[in-house]
Amino acid sequence: MRTIGTTLLFLALALTAYGQTETDSRESGNDNKRTLPMKEFDPHFAHTVFFWLKNPDSHEDRKAFETSLKKFLDKSAYAKTTFIGKPPKASRNVVDGSFTYSLILTFESAEAQQNYQDEPPHKVFIEESEDLWEKVLVYDSQGVQ
Repeated sequence: MRTIGTTLLFLALALTAYGQTETDSRESGNDNKRTLPMKEFDPHFAHTVFFWLKNPDSHEDRKAFETSLKKFLDKSAYAKTTFIGKPPKASRNVVDGSFTYSLILTFESAEAQQNYQDEPPHKVFIEESEDLWEKVLVYDSQGVQ
């Protein structure tokens, strides 16, 4: 549990450290990058999801998962900030790199996060991708005030 807590803290800090812009290469699927305004990290509610794909070495499965996930996030009416990650090559034994993808989203409230769970783009993502993963773990956190 300490490993995941450390990972969550690091990822939350990384999200806030990006400053005012982020780079996005989603639109063309290649290395062309554009600068987008960075959304402010919302400390009220964080939703962290770890995915383990059934076939993590399959380029086709990874592409299908990433495409579906990005399509969903682009259409979500409730997620304030989004972060999609892959485990880095870690040299420390406290880092858990066993997952295939991580997703960190922030919401203005627990109610907004519940609305996100029920919105059609989220349900479409699950339908499109659930056969690709073997395990999903979710960690929800409310900010300490």
